[in-house]
Amino acid sequence: MLEKRRYFIELAYDGTAYHGWQRQPQSISVQEVLEDGLCKMLRDKIIIQGAGRTDAGVHAAFMVAHFDYAGEIDLEHLVYRLNRWLPGDIAVYEVKPVVENAHARFHAYKRSYEYHFLLRPDPFQVMQAYVLFRKPDFKLMQEAAAILPEYKDFECFSRSNTDVKTYICDLSEAYFEFKEHKVIFHITANRFLRNMVRAVVGTLLDIGYGKKTIDDLRDIIASKKRSNAGASAPAGGLFLTKIHYPEELFL
Repeated sequence: MLEKRRYFIELAYDGTAYHGWQRQPQSISVQEVLEDGLCKMLRDKIIIQGAGRTDAGVHAAFMVAHFDYAGEIDLEHLVYRLNRWLPGDIAVYEVKPVVENAHARFHAYKRSYEYHFLLRPDPFQVMQAYVLFRKPDFKLMQEAAAILPEYKDFECFSRSNTDVKTYICDLSEAYFEFKEHKVIFHITANRFLRNMVRAVVGTLLDIGYGKKTIDDLRDIIASKKRSNAGASAPAGGLFLTKIHYPEELFL
């Protein structure tokens, strides 16, 4: 009997049509579609473990999952066959062999997200960005974003009634980038809480529209209460963009 080997699969997807990454009992998910494809291509029961969970409608420009398989794999041909079989809103970039204990979720030491805004409607990006028909004060939002790395406990931005053991996140950057009629919010941390980025963005928008101040933001974080933060920004503007792993995981 052949020994199972572990592989990382790198992919991207437009989350518009899916009920998030994680397999759901009655709704279509990215994990389910990808697992079905791997099962067909490898003719075996394949279960994948993702680096994290994206919510319904959220996109990933870069996602990683791992799976185990006993047998030889022509990795380049597997990628080719998967991309021929998968729907156009999911794309596999690469399948890589890794050490046997490599874990897509637990070995990731840093993750990056982007939130995309449009300052005017664009029919070609309507499902991948949040259209702002009234421009907020982005300078004020930039100042507010700059204080976020000063903090560690982000319970106020976490979805209520989650089973996490800690709300501590090591946030290393949070800033806005301006590109003509598009504005991109960048945020990087070692980990993120459920709904955290969308809650952060919604709170920053409240500041940009004059509903809250930077001092309010400090009070919100200190309160640890989700009800004090802003409403979650729409899912369609959010992208998981990068996941970092130690080099020694890869063979």
